[in-house]
Amino acid sequence: MLRQALNLSQKVFAKSVFISTSHYTLIETGKRRIKDSFLDSVCKIYNANKEWLLTGQGDMFLNEPPDVKLEELIDIFKRLNGHFQGYILDQVKNLEKLQKKEPKGARH
Repeated sequence: MLRQALNLSQKVFAKSVFISTSHYTLIETGKRRIKDSFLDSVCKIYNANKEWLLTGQGDMFLNEPPDVKLEELIDIFKRLNGHFQGYILDQVKNLEKLQKKEPKGARH
């Protein structure tokens, strides 16, 4: 449920917590026991509530869930050279200006 709430594929989720997709699939289907170290990683990376993961009690996240799209964008941005970073920043600023001009009902 946590993975689905984050709108992540099994492959992306598994990679983010440093295990193979096949290993994660076994965990998700209940065919592999969940290790405490796995839970700790999930909690740290996604700000998940360990109590909720173990019992279903309480909130899924300790605070707001992470913005996965923003984190992916930041990760990619950091790998670009300065020229491309500048280009991306200019494009984002232009998109923001366009969005402000858009009628409220036209947003998707």
